[in-house]
Amino acid sequence: MPFHRTPGSRIRTVRDRAARPSPTPLARRRTRPERGRRATVLAAAFALATTAATGCGHGDSKPGSGVSSATPPVATGTVGEPTATSSPTQDLNRFQARVDRLTAKDLPSSWHSGCPVPPSGLRMIVMNYWGMDGRPHPDGKLVVNASAASDLVKVFRKLFENKYPIRKMVPVDAYKGSDYDSIDDDNTSAFNCRNATGSDHWSQHAYGLAVDVNPCENPYVTASGHIDHDHCVKFGERSRRDPGLIHAGDATVKAFGSIGWGWGGSWDGTRDYQHFSSSGR
Repeated sequence: MPFHRTPGSRIRTVRDRAARPSPTPLARRRTRPERGRRATVLAAAFALATTAATGCGHGDSKPGSGVSSATPPVATGTVGEPTATSSPTQDLNRFQARVDRLTAKDLPSSWHSGCPVPPSGLRMIVMNYWGMDGRPHPDGKLVVNASAASDLVKVFRKLFENKYPIRKMVPVDAYKGSDYDSIDDDNTSAFNCRNATGSDHWSQHAYGLAVDVNPCENPYVTASGHIDHDHCVKFGERSRRDPGLIHAGDATVKAFGSIGWGWGGSWDGTRDYQHFSSSGR
């Protein structure tokens, strides 16, 4: 990498020269004009450094704008445990999100050898969200495909701005990879390396390209009307207006539609009201 001299290095050079002993008696007998010129050089160098320092930190990014263009940090902590994204001075009433890289250690139950996407192809979005209690929560975690992370940050920003309530948001590793247990706990999640329900091919969740939102309020309903989770059966009645329910054409459907994702609630026969995916399936 080429060496670039900075304003600070120029100041140090001038100061170093000032600190060196004069090589000859003649140099020590510096005239007043020469001393004046030297003071002018030092003042100009200091002014240049000050200008450069105050010019740093300006750019196109804004706080809470979502994914950084820089390489995101490696995820730390235990997957499934709440991780605060805010400092005491942050305003949780404003959407905040970051995108973390993942390793296999971060996905002990949801990923295994043979999955269609490696851990390096996944990201964890850590964000705040509005809870069912009407308060913002700082610890939402959603594991998604790296290619979709930026778009999904935009979607969840819209949901946050709409104050759409979410019951809970942790990776399915908190449930040892059990889709059933995650749904039973009304947990919003995305990546899980598993087959599609009732099939022998990969689900869109196995690619990190599907999100299940409030799966109890928005259940998977078979063509015959069956719902697996007893306490969610009442939400099979889609005329209800409980918090968190998703209806055709509402702001939540439109938010996912803005990135080209389809909704399982519009399927014929079986309806998957919780499900959004890049393929629409």
